[in-house]
Amino acid sequence: MSGVRPDQPATPVSTLTASHWGIYEATGTDDCLGLRAFARDPSPSPIGLSMLDAARGPLRVRRPAIRRSWLQARHGDLTQAARHLRGLDPFVEVEWDEALNLVAGELARVRDQHGNGAIFGGSYGWSSAGRFHHAQSQVHRFLNSIGGYVRHADTYSLGAARVLMPHIVAPMDQLFTLHTSWRVMAQHTQLFVSLGGVPAKNAQITSGGATEHAVPTGLRRMAEAGAHFINISPVRDDIDTGGPVDWIPIRPGTDTALLLAVAYTLLTEGLHDRAFLSSHCIGFEQVEAYLRGEPDGQAKTADWASAITGVPATRITQLARQMAAARTMINVAWSLQRAHHGEQPYWALVTVASMLGQIGLPGGGFGVGYGTTNMIGNDNAKFSGPTLPQGRNPVDAFIPVARITDMLERPGAAFDYNGKRYQYPDIRLIYWAGGNPFHHHQDLNRLHAAWQSKPETVVVHEQYWTPTAKLADIVLPATTALEREDIGYATRERYMVAMKKLIDPVGEARDDYQIFSALADRLGASDVFTEGRDAKAWLRSLYEESRPRAAEAGVDLPSFDNFWTQGLIDLAQPEAEVILFERFRADPDGHPLTTPSGRIELFSECIAGFGYDDCPGHACWMEPIEWLGSPKTQRYPLHLISDQPYTKLHSQLDHAAYSQANKINGREPLTLSRADARSRGLKAGDTVRVFNDRGTCLAGLRVSDALRPGVARLSTGAWFDPTNWLATGADNVEKHGNPNTLTPDIGASRLSQGCIAQTCLVQVEACVDLSEPTPYQLPVLDALASSSP
Repeated sequence: MSGVRPDQPATPVSTLTASHWGIYEATGTDDCLGLRAFARDPSPSPIGLSMLDAARGPLRVRRPAIRRSWLQARHGDLTQAARHLRGLDPFVEVEWDEALNLVAGELARVRDQHGNGAIFGGSYGWSSAGRFHHAQSQVHRFLNSIGGYVRHADTYSLGAARVLMPHIVAPMDQLFTLHTSWRVMAQHTQLFVSLGGVPAKNAQITSGGATEHAVPTGLRRMAEAGAHFINISPVRDDIDTGGPVDWIPIRPGTDTALLLAVAYTLLTEGLHDRAFLSSHCIGFEQVEAYLRGEPDGQAKTADWASAITGVPATRITQLARQMAAARTMINVAWSLQRAHHGEQPYWALVTVASMLGQIGLPGGGFGVGYGTTNMIGNDNAKFSGPTLPQGRNPVDAFIPVARITDMLERPGAAFDYNGKRYQYPDIRLIYWAGGNPFHHHQDLNRLHAAWQSKPETVVVHEQYWTPTAKLADIVLPATTALEREDIGYATRERYMVAMKKLIDPVGEARDDYQIFSALADRLGASDVFTEGRDAKAWLRSLYEESRPRAAEAGVDLPSFDNFWTQGLIDLAQPEAEVILFERFRADPDGHPLTTPSGRIELFSECIAGFGYDDCPGHACWMEPIEWLGSPKTQRYPLHLISDQPYTKLHSQLDHAAYSQANKINGREPLTLSRADARSRGLKAGDTVRVFNDRGTCLAGLRVSDALRPGVARLSTGAWFDPTNWLATGADNVEKHGNPNTLTPDIGASRLSQGCIAQTCLVQVEACVDLSEPTPYQLPVLDALASSSP
């Protein structure tokens, strides 16, 4: 039994708050208030320690602000509202009532003139760790209450995998919570092979909040138990076990070819498990024919893969034999599917794991994201926690999340997605709360141009003057998690947290629920949106509604009042053993998968029936549009990896002290191998120009022996800082080191339309024009005024 019995006396803890990076304890009071790491966390993240100073800092949006040109045009033709001045125009600060009236009026105008299908409520982003004040849930609930909106599907993190995996094995959300636990792997795994490492920096976070960071401890215990680790990656240091790790430095984007050659070796040397393939899988006959080269005349040998991957053929053959000889867990990072044909490495991974026949055995099988978030591999209680219902969306129109620029550029155009054909909607108003598209989207110069030209109105809820706020028409100041109460919870995380308010709202900031409640009242939807509850009543209701679900998982949650007094609930299950697909292995008929056949689909009749030439019915190698084996390397000889930074989550807290300390001359650091730096006459600390046909950015140089030659590494998260906000072409230099000025913006395939940020070639050279970075420069703010005529 997990949790705390209702009749147990509460044991108060320090005043706590929670974030994606973990739990933090408040110290001191008032002006002496500080944050410290949660004492029970064995590997706390330092990122959140900067939250308090950032929340009180100069970059906060303190009052409602309206872009001046939009304000001047609001009573006339909004097509003449100088949209091209977004990012450069001064803002006029207004009273809250005036701002709310303007937003409500604009929503009503667009809804009445064009319908709710002209409102885009994507609001993609992580926003708050709290379960009630989660901005994306709030904005979607509000927009549904007034008639709906155009939504997005999938995520930038997992666009390809989220569409593919339900066809062949299981939905990603199901896989996340069922991964074989670190405890089981420490006891049983003999060989751990990871494509893309197990980066503990990524696992600092969980959507909803990491509470006990498990990855460093999990890896160390496996190493201490004698597990052998192999890291297949262009980067050597994206796994740390405290012991030795064999590094296979592969060309980025070629993992599928390596896995197919491993499969070919298993097949031709008789190392595959034909019984498992027959009883638990379908479609191996087609895969076998492809591996032998029957459809295309090319057997997928180790020699064939070596020419593509840069990995010696003997090492590929040895790898296959090592996998077959041990209890093997094969892991793949999420970054591999954020690429052109990103579905293929995941399908190839499942194919190899199926051929080994260890799926469902303790310590064997596969993983799709150990090290990507903290929750994967945890064995704490699993139940659906407090969740704000978003209501029903009457609007059918949607876009795959990474197709926002296409939507703005080509309203009415057709696109393929998961076997069907759809049309891009004609968007007149963008409503964004809790995210920063000018961080996570690709080819930012294209997005910048579309954003400045297409939507008539952009409304943003923001805490800080981010690029997205600067590019809005109406900016409403939102509170941080430190300024409100909430419940911190994520599935498989160890603790549920009563998030206490630590500081008063900064300036005139309001929480999203307050803002949307006021708008719903103006639009006649108050009863639907609020259901007569204030924020505290919602917290109580959501918590109490989760108690029966927790009870089904064997967790006896205390009453809400006891929980709020106690501040923390421990959801650990000390005796738990979580093994991915254990029941399916034992009885595939009694516990089938959710695939069409109920089996692992190594060949998918469904996907094959879609007829996509860029995603056929089984795992296969297809050349990406850009890779180190393509002719484009003559101009752009470096493959750019844009990974997750260790100093922030995406662009959150980029302006905070911990992130700032990592920058070089005020810019995000770019890493090259020693050989690549030397051949360009570059040294550590130099400011460099990183460029291709799509754009240019400036970065500070680091040199490392832990990077494969031919690879450049520039982490995401630097706030977009173009030299000229009025220019939108590739020659508009981004001064801060944002890699998404360089990445291509096309879909991974017609199946998923996922983002392909990791498919990117660049050149790096010494920088001549050292334009000063200005990402944190505040917009011009006119004095507080009323805009009423």
